[in-house]
Amino acid sequence: MSTALSVISDGSNLPAALGPDLAAAVDLAKAEKASSTRKAYGTDFRIFKAWCEARGVAALPAAPETVAAYLAAHAASSRASTLGRRVAAIRYAHKLAGLALPTDAEGVKATMRGIRRTYGSATVRKAPAVAGKMLGMVATAPDKLAGLRDRALLLIGFGGALRRSELVALDAEDIQESETGLLVTIRGSKTDQERAGATIAIAKGDIACPAKALREWLEASGIESGPIFRPIDKAGTVRPSRLTDRSVANIVKAYAGRAGFDASTFSGHSLRAGFLTSAAGRGASIFKMMDVSRHKSVDTLRGYVRDAELFKDHAGAGLL
Repeated sequence: MSTALSVISDGSNLPAALGPDLAAAVDLAKAEKASSTRKAYGTDFRIFKAWCEARGVAALPAAPETVAAYLAAHAASSRASTLGRRVAAIRYAHKLAGLALPTDAEGVKATMRGIRRTYGSATVRKAPAVAGKMLGMVATAPDKLAGLRDRALLLIGFGGALRRSELVALDAEDIQESETGLLVTIRGSKTDQERAGATIAIAKGDIACPAKALREWLEASGIESGPIFRPIDKAGTVRPSRLTDRSVANIVKAYAGRAGFDASTFSGHSLRAGFLTSAAGRGASIFKMMDVSRHKSVDTLRGYVRDAELFKDHAGAGLL
């Protein structure tokens, strides 16, 4: 996805003095999408490009017939949601290159509709790490540096209903501890692309306290500024870089397995889903849940509430 320059200019026939500012404009154009989105789009487009090269057809610009054929070739082996994201990646690559958008063709749209109708479009939902499971997971954390980090990561991610990208983006300067818990500044997120920022509260815990776990990790690691959650090498040295999104998912899966749960059903999203499902089960106000999760739509949260209350006042209770 290195064609961002062409959406602004190819740089020819321009005064040399514009060079630095044009380069800055390219960087800003790239920032239109979150880095995680750009990374995913880049991977998706490379997959599409490899398929095209194997068949001797152009990937950029791609003909609508090429995109439709690609989708049909992968319809039975890929989820509709995955193919939908790849269509978005193909569209974005053409948009950045200033080319006509093959994905807007009715034939491509009809192919995607047919895939959803034929193979279904239901997403595979990962298990929420609800409060009871979370307590079981953090109880298995070993009493060493990596264990302190993982315990803090799991409890902060759960207590703040954080997305994994938000979790690894946290810096020590973003956290303020008070008598009642933590104030956490989220500087940017999936639903805050313009980085307006938001501050949420993470309540203290009676059994497993996020504030205490974070304090113990920061003191043990010696972290005073910069990234909170960092890799630890084999020698036990805390590295200056951040953990990746993938690392969060791996940690969640590992601790789910340690606690005796099916690790394959858990993901990084299990922390966020676990908080919301647990809060809904305790009868929390949906608007208070939104204060923490920062969802823009009440409709999105209704699914968590419904899941938590499936058997509450059930119409079939007592019938048999």
